[in-house]
Amino acid sequence: MSAGIWRTWAGDQECRPAEIVRPRDRDELAAAIVAAAEAGREVSVGGALHSFTETALTDGTALDVGALSGAIDADPASGLVTVGGGTVLADLNEELHRLGLAMENLGDIDRQTIAGAISTGTHGTGAKLRNISAQVEGVELVTANGEVRQLDGAEPDLLRAARVGVGALGAISAVTLRCVPAFTLQRVDAPQPREEVFDAFEERAEANDHFELFTFPYADSALVLERNRVEGPPRPRGRVAAHLNDVVIENWALEAISAAGKLFPRAIPALSRLAARLASGGRTTDRSDRVFASERRVRFTEMEYGVPREHGPEAARRAIEWVRSNRYPVFFPIEMRVAAGDDALLSPSHERDTAYIAVHQYRGMEWRPYFEAVEEIMREYGGRPHWGKRHFQTAETLAPLYPAWDRFQAARDELDPNRVFTNEYAARVLGP
Repeated sequence: MSAGIWRTWAGDQECRPAEIVRPRDRDELAAAIVAAAEAGREVSVGGALHSFTETALTDGTALDVGALSGAIDADPASGLVTVGGGTVLADLNEELHRLGLAMENLGDIDRQTIAGAISTGTHGTGAKLRNISAQVEGVELVTANGEVRQLDGAEPDLLRAARVGVGALGAISAVTLRCVPAFTLQRVDAPQPREEVFDAFEERAEANDHFELFTFPYADSALVLERNRVEGPPRPRGRVAAHLNDVVIENWALEAISAAGKLFPRAIPALSRLAARLASGGRTTDRSDRVFASERRVRFTEMEYGVPREHGPEAARRAIEWVRSNRYPVFFPIEMRVAAGDDALLSPSHERDTAYIAVHQYRGMEWRPYFEAVEEIMREYGGRPHWGKRHFQTAETLAPLYPAWDRFQAARDELDPNRVFTNEYAARVLGP
């Protein structure tokens, strides 16, 4: 048990909890929760602290569940694997690889814990593929009274609530995942005219297993990423080639140009066009998790909204137009992905196929006017925010966006009636 600063990956969210507890197993986790509740302290659970919001911040008891990691049980025949809630996705991928298994779909960052990733609705891309939480068959949840609840198909609404629970239901000590046999992906990157990509967005999304694009607002091109399953073994790049692309070009060059834009905001349009020209094409064939994940060393803050898929290109065009018409100093690209609808009660893709539009700003630069303007655009399309990324909405504005809002609140009342698992963020977005 200790005290200190609790700081997120981006470095722009921090708090000083009354205590930071690092339980070594589920029993210690339960004991810490009960002790905090009896002392009248609120509880927040953190793992990798990769959220851009305040979702894991607290001035009460902060629980670091990093020690609750690794495989607990695995059945390669059925593909069901149970892992500790604090398992980092990169480590999970290695565990699954040893079992001859893989996650069906993943995002492009693998530094989050599995509990944090599902709790915030983290997703990858694929018109026919749902978010990470949709791959969850069961959740082991430790509640405020220390009870261990096994949530599965026997209590479907509680499971649907816990799959994207925003940390407000209890502490996830373990997760059972439905995995698939290991597979190989081929990734093809190609810079293309942005308007042509937007015009063919639906067709491109349907034609590829995994489709996304990155575009700098002040450039006219988009870097298109297409990932598709292929037969045969992985053929990874050499170490030097991988380092040159993933570290030197995608990180060192991005850091240098971003820093230049921070010092000389008027140069950002020209720097954006330069960066777009540096975004060269390429082809990679490797095991799936290595193709999904990208190296992310440059620090930034981010907001992401999910809108009905058919409105994605129009909403993205309007965001780009706002940047240009306001000459706003933003260098980082806009990212666009797709996901199939799912049934988690608070999933941003709840019961609708979704286009996700993410906007970013380099660390230390003003971001709020940009994000507020983009949020207003997304709200016109019924946009729902990613729970782990910046947004300005409240429970009052969010409730109408989710058909199952009341069912989630009923699950919250059952699992945490005294609101032990809360903080300012949860109170703002879910209600007190």
